[in-house]
Amino acid sequence: MRRTAAVAIGLLAALAPACGCDDDDPYDSYRQRCVDKINRFRATEGKPAYARWTSAESCADSEAQSDSETGTAHGAFPSCGERAQNECPGWGSLEQIIDGCLDMMWAEGPGEPFSAHGHYLNMSSTSYTQVACGFYVTASGRVWAVQDFR
Repeated sequence: MRRTAAVAIGLLAALAPACGCDDDDPYDSYRQRCVDKINRFRATEGKPAYARWTSAESCADSEAQSDSETGTAHGAFPSCGERAQNECPGWGSLEQIIDGCLDMMWAEGPGEPFSAHGHYLNMSSTSYTQVACGFYVTASGRVWAVQDFR
């Protein structure tokens, strides 16, 4: 019985990194939902999916934190090497970012000029291939989120 348990534990430990999850990242599921939501929007226009830019996620978190502290949306742009950025400043929850802010941004389009449709244009662009979703929750519970595109 002990040998079976040891084998099972060893197998689980070996498979854990392959699951694509990050137990150390409290925002991992929200990051994936953010990327998936943007890609669902893109699919409605027949556009290829953005890849999840995982190597920039912690940097994007830092941008969201910095912007929350200065009260300035896009204040830290482009410190992560992104070419474009959307931001959801001071929302009520992580859920509202996914189900509210991203919807609102997509609803800006289609159209020009960039000043009126910029969030949509970033989300629908074929000039970028990756997106990193960063989050920061303030002490008062307000959520700042950035979507960095490159």
